[in-house]
Amino acid sequence: MFQADIIEQCKQNNRKAQLQLYNQYCDGMYIVAKRFLKDAEDAEDAVQEAFIKAFSKLHQYKAEVTFGAWLKRIVVNKCIDLLKSKKQQLVDLEEVHLKVVDTPQDDKWLVDDAITIGDVKQAISNLPDKYQYVVMLYLIEGYDHQEISEILNISEVASRTQLSRGKVKLQEQLILKQNGTRS
Repeated sequence: MFQADIIEQCKQNNRKAQLQLYNQYCDGMYIVAKRFLKDAEDAEDAVQEAFIKAFSKLHQYKAEVTFGAWLKRIVVNKCIDLLKSKKQQLVDLEEVHLKVVDTPQDDKWLVDDAITIGDVKQAISNLPDKYQYVVMLYLIEGYDHQEISEILNISEVASRTQLSRGKVKLQEQLILKQNGTRS
């Protein structure tokens, strides 16, 4: 059965098609949720709520992006909502104090070969929330600044600034890790 056919059947509340779509995407969406939420049960809850919302709002899906990308955005938003509800609020920045920070094209996110993916993920999880979410959305999830600004309800300027500052903090942590001053 083709993806478009399954989605059309889901729009008509076909439970078998909904289950098929759920089974196709649930594991991948759980991985996305787990990146944001440390607790496995919270991640499962976020994924379940995202699917409920997706099925109830499926009539709004216009196939301008893949269904997976559309669903992923709902999952990310549910994760952020859950974090906010747990009083892990994102720190608002006064936009008056922000300046645009653009990185040069040749500026890469390179790290020493001795640094593992686990080290990078651990360093990201140690960042302050306001930087952590932007770094995760940009670096791991692949969103651009416009999308990040919509997801986190911040300006694109704030997204660029927080990414730049988060990158500096991330690099500092990885240098400390590489030099053996941190375990």
